[in-house]
Amino acid sequence: MKQTLLDLMRMSRICRMVLATCLGSFILVIFYFQSMFQPVMRRNPFATEGCCRKGSRNALQELYNPTQAEFSAAAVLHQSRRDQVADTCRAHSASSRKRRVLTPSDLKHLVVDEEHELIYCYVPKVACTNWKRVMMVLSSRGKYSDPMEIPSNEAHIPSNLKTLNQYSIPDINHRLKNYLKFLFVREPFERLVSAYRNKFTLRYNTSFHKRYGTKIVRRYRKNATAEALQSGADVKFQEFADYLVDPATQREAPLNEHWQTVYSLCHPCHIHYDLVGKYETLEEDANYVLKLAGVGDSLRFPSYAKSTRTTDQMAAMFFNNISSQQQSQLYQLYKLDFLMFNYSIPSYLKLQ
Repeated sequence: MKQTLLDLMRMSRICRMVLATCLGSFILVIFYFQSMFQPVMRRNPFATEGCCRKGSRNALQELYNPTQAEFSAAAVLHQSRRDQVADTCRAHSASSRKRRVLTPSDLKHLVVDEEHELIYCYVPKVACTNWKRVMMVLSSRGKYSDPMEIPSNEAHIPSNLKTLNQYSIPDINHRLKNYLKFLFVREPFERLVSAYRNKFTLRYNTSFHKRYGTKIVRRYRKNATAEALQSGADVKFQEFADYLVDPATQREAPLNEHWQTVYSLCHPCHIHYDLVGKYETLEEDANYVLKLAGVGDSLRFPSYAKSTRTTDQMAAMFFNNISSQQQSQLYQLYKLDFLMFNYSIPSYLKLQ
């Protein structure tokens, strides 16, 4: 009997140790994610919380409790965009929420501006260079004043901006709760074609040619020349499509950020984004964010060259050169981005 009691006490101690270890591990993951059944889209806990600088309202409060009439009209639009994201996450919960939690490494695309309490998830090929420039101005405490004076290569130096994964777990969760979180999205296939054009058709992108082009040519081109195998500089869009839909590609590593899906980069089914801007209304939406942050009078989002951007017509031209099977496979790959951000299936697409 005594031996049995000793065994039970020993098992109890082991159970307590295991429980403590599990709880300690749980603290090391982000548990800030929106419930599938009770999304936090419409609640507004920020009116009385001491989340912002003394004597001022932060961007989050201004979004949900606007003090200016012009903000009220825009708030309706952005509420509908938040609802669209929430509805898609609920409807496709199995594929959109494969994991219940995020870790700090998932947050490397979320740029933080402490001064104005903003968090921006950058998506390559959706004006992210100019947004990084703007975030550098906002967080520089006067070092920069004009975004366009910042060279584009400097905007992409990681040390020039602070990202959310660099914070402690409590600080991460505090900022996710109290800062205005936003991202900008784009029609998925226009973004994809833009990435292809930029990374595979321009001579100066030799790093992409070497890292991805040589692999693509080796795998998907019959009778490739020695020069093509060595340089990887002439990847065809059809070969790029083969690479993207090949199951082996996904097994090797996550897709490169320039053609990775938005929901994989920014995790909108786990992180409640307060504002979803669109590339199609870039300047309007971007300047709305700056007005919410209280800097709209002194800082404007840079204009961009519309003549060089990838359009729907350009995307159609590239997609007409690939098979209907490839088109269907690419749509399946980017389907959640289409649905989540309310983009229609392109008229040129031939789905099987």
